[in-house]
Amino acid sequence: MSATTQPSTKKDDETASKEERLKAFLARKAEDGELYFKSKFIADEVGLSPKEIGALMVKLKDSASELEIEKWSYTSATTWRIESA
Repeated sequence: MSATTQPSTKKDDETASKEERLKAFLARKAEDGELYFKSKFIADEVGLSPKEIGALMVKLKDSASELEIEKWSYTSATTWRIESA
């Protein structure tokens, strides 16, 4: 018996869950217009570390068609600009 698909790993499921949670949070916050934020300031609200948010933002920039995501500036930490597409 051969398997044609590989089972998802727990890590893959966790990453997808974190990505969906962050995407939903950003979509909700950007409903009324654009949103500017630094990862460290929303980390507690989404239950992720600033480092996790930064890594997920790079993925979401390419995959979240319902959001316009732009790396806005970098001073002491990256500021992201989000707007509903």
